[in-house]
Amino acid sequence: MQHLLTPYSTKLETHAWWEGAFTEQELNILQEMAKDATTEAQVGGAEVNSNIRKSEVTWLSNKKKTRWVFEKLSHVISSLNAHYYQFDLTGFGEKIQLTNYKESNEGFYGWHQDFGREGGARKLSVALQLTDPSEYEGGNLQILTGPDPLTMKKQRGLIVVFPSWTVHQVTPVTKGSRQSLVTWITGPSFK
Repeated sequence: MQHLLTPYSTKLETHAWWEGAFTEQELNILQEMAKDATTEAQVGGAEVNSNIRKSEVTWLSNKKKTRWVFEKLSHVISSLNAHYYQFDLTGFGEKIQLTNYKESNEGFYGWHQDFGREGGARKLSVALQLTDPSEYEGGNLQILTGPDPLTMKKQRGLIVVFPSWTVHQVTPVTKGSRQSLVTWITGPSFK
């Protein structure tokens, strides 16, 4: 039996993306918040390890002042999940992370998977690029689904979604700084 694959078949298995969910003004607000991050990022939520990760983070809770972020992301994620993954999801199991990768310490996050400890099993990982690609070099988001990494398109406002078990990294920032928003969507454990 022969199966015909659509042009999106590879992306169905690896990642999906969404453009234009946030306005320039909204991206500016989020980018400034990420630039103000001062907490050294931890690995696995437990320790700082500069051999694996160098960046600063801050966190957004779902409160009245930031609810607009959660609402916009919810729409995008539910649409992409319905079209591509059809996972059983319960929502945001954790706060949203805003991250700042700087040239001064060659900010990066080595190869890893997004295993979570809070709020249920992480099923989808979501990354929103806040920085215009002209403002930095390096800092590529890459996912590994075969022998060679796939480098995600650099575009301010682009949201990339992929299953949280996907091995991925952010390469070192060699010029400027790169800010991003990252969150994880949880649900019941896979069976």
